[in-house]
Amino acid sequence: MSTAFGQSTVLGYPRIGANRELKKAVEAYWAGTIDATALERTGATLRAEVWRTLRNARLDAIPSNTFSYYDHMLDTAVAVGAIPHRFARLGLSELDTYFAMARGVDAEPALELTKWFATNYHYLVPEIGPDTVFAPNPAKALREYGEARDLGVTTRPVLVGPATFLLLAKGDDPFARLDDLVDTYVGILASLAEAGVAWVQLDEPGYVADRSPAEIDALRRAYTRLGEATHRPRIFVATYFGDLGDALPTLLATPVEAIGLDLVAGPGNLERLAAAGPLRGTTIVAGLVDGHNIWRTDLRAAVTAGATVAGLADHFAVSTSCSLLHVPVDLSVETRLDAHLYERLAFARQKVDEVVLLGRALRDGTAHLPAPLPPAPAAWRNDDVRARLAALGPADRQRGGYGERAARQQERLRLPELPTTTIGSFPQTGELRRTRAAHRAGTLDDAGYTARMRAEVEHVVRLQEQLGLDVLVHGEPERNDMVQYFGEQLDGFAATEHGWVQSYGSRCVRPPVIYGDVARPAPMTVEWSSYAQSLTGKPVKGMLTGPVTILAWSFVRHDQPLADTADQVALALRDECRDLEAAGIRVIQVDEPALRETLPLRAADHPAYLDWAVGAFRLATAGVADDTQIHTHLCYSEFGDVINAIDALDADVTSIEASRSKMEVLDDLAAIGYRRGVGPGVWDIHSPRVPSLDEVVEALRRAVAAVPARRLWVNPDCGLKTRAYPEVEASLRRLVAAAAEVRGH
Repeated sequence: MSTAFGQSTVLGYPRIGANRELKKAVEAYWAGTIDATALERTGATLRAEVWRTLRNARLDAIPSNTFSYYDHMLDTAVAVGAIPHRFARLGLSELDTYFAMARGVDAEPALELTKWFATNYHYLVPEIGPDTVFAPNPAKALREYGEARDLGVTTRPVLVGPATFLLLAKGDDPFARLDDLVDTYVGILASLAEAGVAWVQLDEPGYVADRSPAEIDALRRAYTRLGEATHRPRIFVATYFGDLGDALPTLLATPVEAIGLDLVAGPGNLERLAAAGPLRGTTIVAGLVDGHNIWRTDLRAAVTAGATVAGLADHFAVSTSCSLLHVPVDLSVETRLDAHLYERLAFARQKVDEVVLLGRALRDGTAHLPAPLPPAPAAWRNDDVRARLAALGPADRQRGGYGERAARQQERLRLPELPTTTIGSFPQTGELRRTRAAHRAGTLDDAGYTARMRAEVEHVVRLQEQLGLDVLVHGEPERNDMVQYFGEQLDGFAATEHGWVQSYGSRCVRPPVIYGDVARPAPMTVEWSSYAQSLTGKPVKGMLTGPVTILAWSFVRHDQPLADTADQVALALRDECRDLEAAGIRVIQVDEPALRETLPLRAADHPAYLDWAVGAFRLATAGVADDTQIHTHLCYSEFGDVINAIDALDADVTSIEASRSKMEVLDDLAAIGYRRGVGPGVWDIHSPRVPSLDEVVEALRRAVAAVPARRLWVNPDCGLKTRAYPEVEASLRRLVAAAAEVRGH
């Protein structure tokens, strides 16, 4: 890369591989079937494929160091030496120390895991304290820069910026270490410059949220210091997911050479940029192509916005609004999508082409741009659904009072104090995946498929009875994913064949596409839940995914308000709840783990979002009788911002992630006077560790100290689909034993 930035770039690219090669290699390494050399060989191959793809697409500026074996926040922690002593002292290799931080080991639980802004990506939370010894470790960035250079590709290394790194870290006052951390970045930048790096990208998405004057001043201090460093590459500060607000003029006043602005999720950035006056010397990188959704860009509208930027700045470039990490790799391999839908979509590879087209259009004119799309097909509209929504009133979102409901539910369910349960799924074994694949391919008929799934349901029910759980689940063997499963059965949704996106670590999901009005042609879960209930005298939970989470973990249509789409999904779930109840299911769990992650990043936008999000959940759940117990589940988010909304959901029982955060959420619930049932997770299922009995007892006693035992449930943090049966059985035995021990005191 020359000293010029170039006309077109992207902020990042999917790292999992077109066929999830990274997932398979990492899990093989964890299982011990390949060694570190083989894992690194896969990583190097995937990195080379990305760089060649971006070069061949004629992208001007190409990023590197966006590859990760697990998480880019964890990579940055390693790059600055922020490895907690509890992991450093284990004496493991560098790679195994890295994975220990991500997944935990017998001796130490993993770092906390939470959502990356308003996405379904999870990052690992760095632990920063006064004893953290920062030290520059640019080895990974240098290695990947060198690999690309050897292929003839000059790249721009990417790191999470120092201010966002500290904003997202865990510690009493992470910003107390700002100067030390920035000095560490100065050292990293010097090493990159020494290797010939011309540009470096530092990501600062933390500043598209509300920030205090002190936090904005930290941004100023960080980039003034970095900009004044005498031996460094040119600095490109990338921001995304929203409007920079008051942080934009602050950043413009620092001596950095380029600033990236998201003009898709943050259109207000354009107005603020205009208010800043003519920009001399600073390159503005305009995020005009949506990196967070899969719809084609309106190229002519994007050219108009780009031309405005070009008129304000001496130098400008076109980019994606954020990293393409959040979309699938390549649309061209999808062979079964409806033609009308296919022509409206763009995955990562196609979005790169859009960026290049926009750069060319802003330079040479718009004559070569494709024609606008025709209107959406009329068949995508469902007038019956729209009529049902128009007829809704407040009573459709309201149940009876909780006190009366709780009494009627206990009379019916007869549960002990501290009832034990799980969140829903049980291990998804290779045999189950092969069975689903064979049925999908037509090599296993419906009768054979049903028989195999029923056998697994019976196995799960008998196991739970043997372990002594109080409220059972059917284990969800028939479900490929908690959102995709429903999307495949609802009108208005489309499923991809290869549209995989990384959620965290090696966990990948295939989000469905919501393209039209949503309706439920037939019951979706009743067969499996009612079969499980027929096998046991204990209550079995019906398991549904809530409307907000279905939206959050799908690629959602952008031609109508989210609130309208959420209510359409909620109506389908309302019908499903009623059918479950009619089939004899008296406990129904409607999961909303995405309630917090979909929260807008600016506080001014919270009330409107929470109003429709809570309203959609209540529409889905308020159609059942008061003696049917409604549960919900939330996980891996910072819950303080939505704690009142959790209460407003009016679920009878809320299970919630709490093990990695040491039950912190219970204090938030107590502070708002929460008075319904709650199940704080006492076992971290995102780690392969089997917790000791003492650990689970300690967690449960901590919970009992905050919430009366009569309102407490005992459960894991999340579903068990990613775990293996031996660790599940051992952990659940300890969970049940811990509940019995705490009940007895």
